[in-house]
Amino acid sequence: MRALAPEHPPAVQQAALYGTIAAAHGRRCLRLEATCQGRRVALAQMIGRGGLWLLSRGPVFAPELGIWIRRAVLRRIARRAGLVLMTPENPLAGFGLIPLITPRHHAHWSLLPDAHTLRAGLAGKWRNRLAAAERAGLCVEPEPEIEWLLASDAAQQRARGYRALPPSFTLAWADRSAADLLALRVATSKGERIAGGIFLLHGEGASYHIGWTGAEGRVSRAHNLMLWQAALRLKARGIRQLDLGAVDCEDGAGRMHFKLGTGAKPHSLGATMWVLPR
Repeated sequence: MRALAPEHPPAVQQAALYGTIAAAHGRRCLRLEATCQGRRVALAQMIGRGGLWLLSRGPVFAPELGIWIRRAVLRRIARRAGLVLMTPENPLAGFGLIPLITPRHHAHWSLLPDAHTLRAGLAGKWRNRLAAAERAGLCVEPEPEIEWLLASDAAQQRARGYRALPPSFTLAWADRSAADLLALRVATSKGERIAGGIFLLHGEGASYHIGWTGAEGRVSRAHNLMLWQAALRLKARGIRQLDLGAVDCEDGAGRMHFKLGTGAKPHSLGATMWVLPR
């Protein structure tokens, strides 16, 4: 898909592995290619359940494609598939696109600069907390056993009252393509796990999938250290952009400031829309 979107890697929802796992768990997966005068202009992956299709963070359009062509592609997809709800990667509006949910924002952290420039781009408080975690002698290592992290995240979801993809999705991703999953743990000098994170790799992009920090980890700023080390490791593997997830006020001001403190930029998605067939 890079030939279609050279500036920003496509979102994880448009990765082939995402659709493959969804299909293995009982959903329908539909992949479409749109062409115009013999030129590929868009690729789309949709997940279906019942009579409804969800087109999340897509389609992936060719760069500098006119709005009218993008809108025509979406309406042609709806004609092909039926009832389609779509959240485009970038704002899009016009006849035949009926907005249902207001746009959300994600934090996109470019990993293209060198490590020194990346560190200089951290907010002052964020950088100070990272330095404090480094002085604390914490150890960041790959985590081959992710079950404890999935269990900790599930408990965190219950405590905070939100839902995310089930643990079976993460396990299936690790099973089908272990090289495209980065799991890290932060431990004390005594080996006690105090924080951890899981990142999904998709092409030249990566997504912050799961993050957990215990009480001791919060005191020692272990999460800053974990995320910084993850960025360096992902950068070394050729990842150009790390999607840190939503940064809207309803998701919590603290989490928003933490994500944007890395130097990540808020990126506006399009509104969730009902697409009328053309």
